[in-house]
Amino acid sequence: MLAIRIPHRKAVALATAAVLAGLAVPAATATPAAATATTTAASYDPAYYDDAAGKTGTALKSALHTIISDQTKLSYSAVWNALKVTDQDPNNSNNVILLYSGISRSKSLNGGDVGDWNREHVWAKSHGDFGTSTGPGTDLHHLRPEDVQVNSIRGNKDFDNGGGSFSNSGGSLTDSNSFEPRDAVKGDVARMILYMAVRYEGTDGWPDLEPNDSVTNGTDPYHGRLSVLKQWHQEDPPSAFEMNRNDVIFASYQHNRNPFIDHPEWVEAIW
Repeated sequence: MLAIRIPHRKAVALATAAVLAGLAVPAATATPAAATATTTAASYDPAYYDDAAGKTGTALKSALHTIISDQTKLSYSAVWNALKVTDQDPNNSNNVILLYSGISRSKSLNGGDVGDWNREHVWAKSHGDFGTSTGPGTDLHHLRPEDVQVNSIRGNKDFDNGGGSFSNSGGSLTDSNSFEPRDAVKGDVARMILYMAVRYEGTDGWPDLEPNDSVTNGTDPYHGRLSVLKQWHQEDPPSAFEMNRNDVIFASYQHNRNPFIDHPEWVEAIW
């Protein structure tokens, strides 16, 4: 039986998460294509992180890599249905919330046309050239729904502060070489990037992904800007929505977790 976990930083948020309509963990036996959302409180066995206890720096990073690498992998087509559950609008079970724009849009409008939402790779898939193949290209911990045109505007830019607004931006900004998400998801973006840097270490046929402080990474397996991502992580701690999403992915899809949602203090312990 899973033990109830109450993160010290978000005890109040759990009460919120428990009543969010539709934002919940499907039955653990459901398949990615058929999963539906139900109400849940955040829970997992705290022993999941036992091998990371007492570690810092590279030792902690290595331990977390081993823990979260034990996962079930999805196909890219299966990601469509999974995102309809992981990113469901808590106020409208027919919709998903788009990451950068914050718009609530019908689940049925997934595709590639104007007005549709598609699958945004928060760690740009060209940064390491892993594409959409099963592995980093299909990892739900960094894939989010986004408006087709907004996704195109973000492109493969690194993350940094500054820039101008654009249609359906929701408060996000962009310039020639960087993208700044809206305030409500800045920490989410940071934790997704850092998850990828721990999960993919070049040991399983995929590139060794690492954060750095550059915004000109191109196709190199790096993503920036680390100093800004750390700032965003501190300013925007994990929300009830983000924690619930972590639980859904763990319970019904990949069966691994983003450790920086569960333990925000580990960001500073590693970087």
